[in-house]
This record gives sequence, C-alpha cells and structure tokens, in this order.
Amino acid sequence: MDLFAPQPCDNLLPFDGIVNNLGIVLGDDEALYEQLLSELPWQSDRVTLFGKTHITTRQIVWMGDSETDGSLAYSYSGHSRAITPWHHSVFHVKRLVEHKLAEIGVEVCFNTCLLNYYPTGADGMGYHADDEPELGHQPIIASLSLGATRKFVLKHKKAQHKVELYLETGQLIVMRGDTQQYWKHTVTKTKSVQQGRISLTFRTLYP
Repeated sequence: MDLFAPQPCDNLLPFDGIVNNLGIVLGDDEALYEQLLSELPWQSDRVTLFGKTHITTRQIVWMGDSETDGSLAYSYSGHSRAITPWHHSVFHVKRLVEHKLAEIGVEVCFNTCLLNYYPTGADGMGYHADDEPELGHQPIIASLSLGATRKFVLKHKKAQHKVELYLETGQLIVMRGDTQQYWKHTVTKTKSVQQGRISLTFRTLYP
C-alpha cells in the first residue's frame, strides 16, 4: 500500500481550482462499456474553429432530464446539441457519482451528461475549458472513464503549470471551484492505444 497515495479529498491542482481523484468507483465497468457502446444513439461531433467546421471521428451523446421546451439544449464550438432522455444505466451511474461526491462533501444533483466515445487512441480532445454560460459560476463537472486508459492533462491558462493523470476504466474525477476559469484540459492522442474509451461527464445545466 502506498501510504502517500492521493486521497479523494486531496486537491490535485496547485492553485486556482479544485480537482479530486476519487479513484475506481465501478466494478462491472466492461459490461457497462459494451452496453453503452451498443445501445446509445452515438453521432459524430461537429466542431467549428476559425470559421471552419470539422466532423470528428469522436462521437457524442448529450443526455439528461427530459425538457419539452428545449431548455437543456447545450451549445459549444458553434453548434447546439439537442438532449436525449436518460438511459437507465447512465442514470444509475449518475446517482452513484452523486453519492461518491457527497462522501467528500460535494452536494450536487446533475441534470445532464455529455458522453464521448473515442474509438482508438488516435481520437482525442483538444485543450478547452467547460466554461459556457449555461454551466453557471464555478461549475461542478464529474468525469467517469470506461475502457482504455487515456492521458488527461490540465494546463493553466496563464501560469506554466500542468497536471497529468492517466484515467483508468471505472475511475472518477471531479473538477470544481475556479478550475474552468483558470485551467484548460485535454485528452491527448496516442498511437499506442488501439482500444476505445467512453467518458461520461456529468454536469448541471441552467436554462
């Protein structure tokens, strides 16, 4: 046992935000991965940068509370995503994640989840912050990983600081406080990973 291993309440950031690593929180993660991969309505993402729209091999599902008025539609990178009602397994994971956060004193009730599917290590996500106005001030964003282990990097927007994590299947992290204001994060690409990964990023969206 590593007596100096980070504890769930430890802040992984040196300043300007809070990131907690809650460790492995799921047991039967392989079955959940296969279920979500086969049952969810995955679609390629569209990202517009510098006026040019790109269609990604990374696929997404925007999921959450059913709203007939469309108030939980989510916009980023120049495009709006319509919401899909909760899949029962994702809703079960949501409740588990909320319980795990409550254990470290973070009380939250998420109403949405952005799921990303990375088919191989060649698929990644560039540096960005989840700082859209719909997420409110100091958003709490919990991310659960399934499938292949991938490198996750946080980089301060002004200072020369980086924090690197290798997220394993079943692992849960939470970003909160001023993290989105001062830090960007990325899932780096790699040629050494051929397996897929699904991330479930739970958040609270304000209409």
